[in-house]
Amino acid sequence: MPSEVIVIGGGLAGCEAAWQAAQRGVPVRLYEMQPRKLPPGHTTGNLAELVCSNSLGADDEPKAPGVLKREMRRLDSLIIAASIEATVPAGGALAVDRDAFAHAVQSRILAHPGISLVREEMPRIPDDPESVVVVASGPLTSEALAADIASLGGSENLYFWDAIAPIVTLESVNFEHAFRASRYGWKTSEGERLDRNADGTRFAEPLAEVPEGDYINCPMSGEEYAAFVAALTTAETAPLRDFELNDNRFFEGCLPVEVMGRRGLEALAWGPLRPVGLRDPRTGKRPHAVVQLRQDNIAGTLYNLVGFQTNLKFPEQDRVLRMIPGLETAEFVRYGQMHRNTFIQSPVLLENTLRYAPRAPSARAHASPLYFAGQIVGVEGYAGNAATGLLAGINAARAVAGKTPVAPPPSTMLGALVHYVTHCEPKLFQPMKANFGILPPLDSPPRDKRQRAIAHSERARIDFEAWLSSLG
Repeated sequence: MPSEVIVIGGGLAGCEAAWQAAQRGVPVRLYEMQPRKLPPGHTTGNLAELVCSNSLGADDEPKAPGVLKREMRRLDSLIIAASIEATVPAGGALAVDRDAFAHAVQSRILAHPGISLVREEMPRIPDDPESVVVVASGPLTSEALAADIASLGGSENLYFWDAIAPIVTLESVNFEHAFRASRYGWKTSEGERLDRNADGTRFAEPLAEVPEGDYINCPMSGEEYAAFVAALTTAETAPLRDFELNDNRFFEGCLPVEVMGRRGLEALAWGPLRPVGLRDPRTGKRPHAVVQLRQDNIAGTLYNLVGFQTNLKFPEQDRVLRMIPGLETAEFVRYGQMHRNTFIQSPVLLENTLRYAPRAPSARAHASPLYFAGQIVGVEGYAGNAATGLLAGINAARAVAGKTPVAPPPSTMLGALVHYVTHCEPKLFQPMKANFGILPPLDSPPRDKRQRAIAHSERARIDFEAWLSSLG
């Protein structure tokens, strides 16, 4: 009978799993290889260090990420509690100061009497009947551990690519071209807030408009946009290392911006550079395209380029990104870079409880209870990663107590996420983020999109509460 939980990985999912198990009275050993061994993109060695972005996604409940966060709050999520402590302005999104967030998570982990933090690399998955193991090694799983996972679940189910976005200083942004605004938000000179309706219909025109909002926007004309895309898609990319040459699988939700640009001239204008809901105060019109910058620290001195994950060489980034109006003299405190990511084919390896139960012919059994959590299972986004860690931690504690593992119903957002990644057609499997499209259809869906979202949110709330009550 197992008597402890071993968690591999001190990222969001690993910290959440360790916290949830320890909160249920189970001794936890949390292994993190940093700072002895820093993966690409990581610099501090702190637990829960954020790399790709500083946003945990939308926080209002009619939106899918907001529903997921509501469910995490109901389960006393460590990550949500820490994010509230480190919040920075980001419109309707929950964004955090990276350093403050990592400190908030790490201080709680270190102070918990039931968690022992071990600063060592775990090169293989323990197979000890005395322990329940949670693998939450994240997108930058070490080569040794990745090889062990491959030998366990099958080597054909592992790698894809990810990339991180550049960061600039606020004081270096040229506000003769850039402006502050959130999508669909303006106010009159008297201070009254005016919004465009969700269906795109016009609101009453104010006599004088003053843009407001939490984002910095760099607008582009059609000519500026075309020149930028041409430069972006022909710029030189960084070479791949030997062990990375055998895979060119990109996750659609985190494509390098130059890869997206090669899909067609207007691909970026319909993607991360979409101008909908924004109006250039200099012209009074909607730009052809907009590059948005989001606050990256509490002090408000750093901003990241939203959706601009890239693998361009650093000198090329310096050249091409300065073509963006407002960033002509920008100071880049971090350039973008691409790195290897790791995920497993959850549809053939996991149950919806996140317990390892292989159905792939190449996989082998594991003697002791084993769970996977975080980006390695095929969920996307910080909140989604943490939410799977939360569920894995709960189930790891239940395994120590001799109880069966559980999962919320698929009508809830957490339940839908774990159901999707464990039931998707393996050949079509791509990491998935929280969205209403993965929920079961409504019995009588409203025609209005927002009303459908509200109906999904309310059904998820009722079903989640019923599930909580059933746990006792």
